[in-house]
Amino acid sequence: MTRASVHTLRPLPELDYHDSRSVLLPVQITALQAWNLMTAGQGPLMRLAFRTRDGISSLFGVKRIGGFSGTRREAVQAGDYLDFFLVEHSAPEVLVLTERDRHLDVMTCVSMADRVLTITSSVVTHNTFGRLYMLPVGPAHKLIVNSYLKRLKRKLQGMEP
Repeated sequence: MTRASVHTLRPLPELDYHDSRSVLLPVQITALQAWNLMTAGQGPLMRLAFRTRDGISSLFGVKRIGGFSGTRREAVQAGDYLDFFLVEHSAPEVLVLTERDRHLDVMTCVSMADRVLTITSSVVTHNTFGRLYMLPVGPAHKLIVNSYLKRLKRKLQGMEP
């Protein structure tokens, strides 16, 4: 079994937040295909979550991110953007995305190996606001990623070989 290539901002002991979640999919897809499927069609709860995040964070000088547009991309390369994330690395089996500001740095790594999709998130905070921001976002992030992975698996069920 091949291991997924997982990227984090720093070694694990140096991170302020780390979460990695995986799901066995019925078919092999690329990391970008997984991203496209997971971020397509945001529901009202996610739109509300992003609006709330933007409303509160903008009071502290954090730029609004608006959420996921659902725009499907056929290809990306380092330097491109997927919504608010900067693409730092793109290969069929791994997609490395970052968002950095004065409060915290975030990296999301979408990796695929032997039909196992892994989403790994790492965060380094820079100040008190970054640490306070992560208090509600850390637990919420885990629920959101679990939801995305379950939804992705359901979408792919009919595509089994």
